[in-house]
Amino acid sequence: MSKNWASVDPATIPHMVSSTVPGPKSVEYHTRCAKYMKGYSSQVKLFPVVFDSGFGYTLTDVDGNTYIDFSSGIYVTGLGHCHPKISEAVAEQAKRLMNCHDFTTRVKMELVEKLHEMTGGRFAGFQFYDSGTTAVEAGLRCARAATGKQEFYSFWRDFHGKTYGANSLAVVGVDTHMRAPGFFLAPRPNPYRDAFGRSKEEAMKDSSPYIRMLEGMLDNEASCGGANVAAIVLEPIQGWGGSVVPPDDFLPAIRELCNRRGILLFADEVLSSMARTGAWFATDHWNVTPDIVTLGKGFGNGFPVTALAVSDKLAPAIEKISASSSYGGNPMACVAALESIKVIEEENLNERAAHLGELFLSRMEKIKEAHPIVGDVRGKGCLLAMEIVRDRETKEPFVEAGQMIYQKAFEKGLAWVPSGHILRLSPPMILDDAVAEKGMDIIEEAVAETEKHFGY
Repeated sequence: MSKNWASVDPATIPHMVSSTVPGPKSVEYHTRCAKYMKGYSSQVKLFPVVFDSGFGYTLTDVDGNTYIDFSSGIYVTGLGHCHPKISEAVAEQAKRLMNCHDFTTRVKMELVEKLHEMTGGRFAGFQFYDSGTTAVEAGLRCARAATGKQEFYSFWRDFHGKTYGANSLAVVGVDTHMRAPGFFLAPRPNPYRDAFGRSKEEAMKDSSPYIRMLEGMLDNEASCGGANVAAIVLEPIQGWGGSVVPPDDFLPAIRELCNRRGILLFADEVLSSMARTGAWFATDHWNVTPDIVTLGKGFGNGFPVTALAVSDKLAPAIEKISASSSYGGNPMACVAALESIKVIEEENLNERAAHLGELFLSRMEKIKEAHPIVGDVRGKGCLLAMEIVRDRETKEPFVEAGQMIYQKAFEKGLAWVPSGHILRLSPPMILDDAVAEKGMDIIEEAVAETEKHFGY
């Protein structure tokens, strides 16, 4: 068991005091807010609890119920809620200087130097933003400015944001029919649902059919035989798509293709960086260095700060795109990101995340063996998922069961993340082993109750 600032007695959590959850205050406050606030996520719509405070790996709602947090605010507070070093640093900075547009500050200087050091000198051009979408949009502009090319390839079920350019990479929500010109989508490996009919074990060994298909699309679909493609954009591990880990040869093959064709490789690591997968970047697991990378979510451990990072040869291109923003790189944002990097180093959270990933996957495999509606479990580090199906042979998605498991576990005191029939786990990397096991006990109880409800 890891001993850290956030450790609590596992016997005391979760602590549910309401006769019903969400409790009466949550119901009242959410109803009042939802009268005006529109566009809630499915996470909230399925379980409209109102949180009041967080500490480490727990969340407490306005009715006094305390939950184990397996969501990290959707991959954000990986270092724990209200980490004292980060909270105190941001509070002190807020008393001193909150914003000065894009002028240099001491903390900004320290942050860019730390990022250069953290990445082993692989990236030498940086800019800061306040959302992942904004960073991705800047990366697209940078790729066009650096290459003089206009088109992009991205992959099915990757997620890159909700503004026009970022959404054109991903086709999410109501805009699926409104991708911008010059944006093309290609299939990528999902070993559990292999497009070529192979078993998961076979598909995990070989991504070459997908590489050949991408080559054909570049030759025949993109303009000028692919000569106008500025970058291939991808999530190294899919987040919204269900924590899908590609075969080991996929990222290296994409890197080789980009090198051979003179195309930039753009890795969107807004979700998967900052120790989430057991490494600074998910691409590190395959020894692949992108030309462009975006960081976010866990970058500021809850403070809205993201980053665009590019290789040394691309750094001049950032100067061409009017890269600065009103809130990006403000002193509070910079100190949150700087302290987050230091915490990961000081608390060895890359190693901790890798350890937790092994623990979770081992337990998830046992749950899968015992429960027929669990079709697949997967992930790396603290980026994990469980896929719910009606039948293991047909692999038909079982959305109703997925939603019920999500709600039942939440009622028992586990906060986590739904995505239709896929249930996502993104726990803080500071989680103690005993609490991780307790959270998995809750999930297995919810799975068993749901199976019984549907007659399995």
